[in-house]
Amino acid sequence: MSKILIIDDDESLLRAMRITLEKRGHEIFEASNGRDGIRVADTNELDLVVSDIVMPEVEGLETIRALRHKFPSLPIIGVSGAGRSGMANYLEMAAFMGAVRTLRKPFELCEFRDAIASVLEMQNSAAD
Repeated sequence: MSKILIIDDDESLLRAMRITLEKRGHEIFEASNGRDGIRVADTNELDLVVSDIVMPEVEGLETIRALRHKFPSLPIIGVSGAGRSGMANYLEMAAFMGAVRTLRKPFELCEFRDAIASVLEMQNSAAD
């Protein structure tokens, strides 16, 4: 199947996302912050990245920008629960920075799984 990097500092959510995707046969790479996520992307050929937005070290918007610069065709899904109360809308900014899809936390794991499938299908169609 696909090689997917999940970058999130929430260990329980990271574990749930990993298990959900491993059940579908995907190979999962993990990072708890943007700096480590960029390092994983530099050393592995990935099909998709899922990145939280608010994280320590290197935050998600900077991570998306860096990944988009290094790997222009690598699809990225931005996820965040921040920015819901009148603050800046981080998910809109993630899309502006190059995320092909965004998900607002909390999300159902079936919604997450469907978003992954949709983006991978779109990526495979573009490659044909």
